[in-house]
Amino acid sequence: MTNRSETDRIEKSVELRADVGRVWRALTDHREFGTWFRAALDGPFVVGRTVLGRITIPGYEHLRFTAHVTAIEPERYFAFTWHPYPIDPDRDYTQEEPTLVEFTLSPSGEGTLLRVVESGFDRLPADRREDAFRMNSNGWAAQLGHIAAHVGSTPSA
Repeated sequence: MTNRSETDRIEKSVELRADVGRVWRALTDHREFGTWFRAALDGPFVVGRTVLGRITIPGYEHLRFTAHVTAIEPERYFAFTWHPYPIDPDRDYTQEEPTLVEFTLSPSGEGTLLRVVESGFDRLPADRREDAFRMNSNGWAAQLGHIAAHVGSTPSA
């Protein structure tokens, strides 16, 4: 077992009042993902492929969305790697180790428990590690609210 610091991984979860199939579609259909995540993506999520796009959040439209899909296990698990918080358009993030984003779904109570874990922050360059961790931690909290609204659910946790 790897000993991880408190700054290496973000873990968030939300109970959604929507069935697993509905939440799965919101996560893995690139058009639906783009709607709640606020990104215009250029194509579907396929294991082994990189999905490109642009962020559509006002003030952040200059940012690119780039995610390499590592796993799709229908209605259970979806994962990709990316370079977190690539805010500086003049910096080449491709030389950095990406973080791993994992979504896990499980039936729960009146709907679906959605868990997101992003790990690998300790491998980022020291000059941006803290900001990337803080911004993505806040970002995932907001994104769980966005997906809840997208699937027509009020988060219960």
